[in-house]
Amino acid sequence: MRILIVAMGLAFLAGCVSPADLERNEPTISATTLKDPKAYALCVFPKWQAARTDSAMAENSDGYRLWVAQSNMTDELLDIRKSGSGSAVTLKQRMAWSPGLGRSAIEKAARDCL
Repeated sequence: MRILIVAMGLAFLAGCVSPADLERNEPTISATTLKDPKAYALCVFPKWQAARTDSAMAENSDGYRLWVAQSNMTDELLDIRKSGSGSAVTLKQRMAWSPGLGRSAIEKAARDCL
């Protein structure tokens, strides 16, 4: 019974997770690449879409942001920012330890495109 109560409590705490909430998490990947932000984003995004159809991408003032979200919860957040002669890349995940749908493909795409 205690396990059920704990599990339900965690589910309620997980509730709504916005990109801003994920920004407080430690990064799963923090790296640099020689690719400019657009080239890196265009490498990663099709792979994310293949893994999770709920992937999205937006351009911002200093690069790109990719995310995967469903049911008011952002699961993955990839920030790509212009840095020197390339890009700084940061992947943050809602529950990095949890094996979610497409999670390994999302992380692999971010690493493979570096």
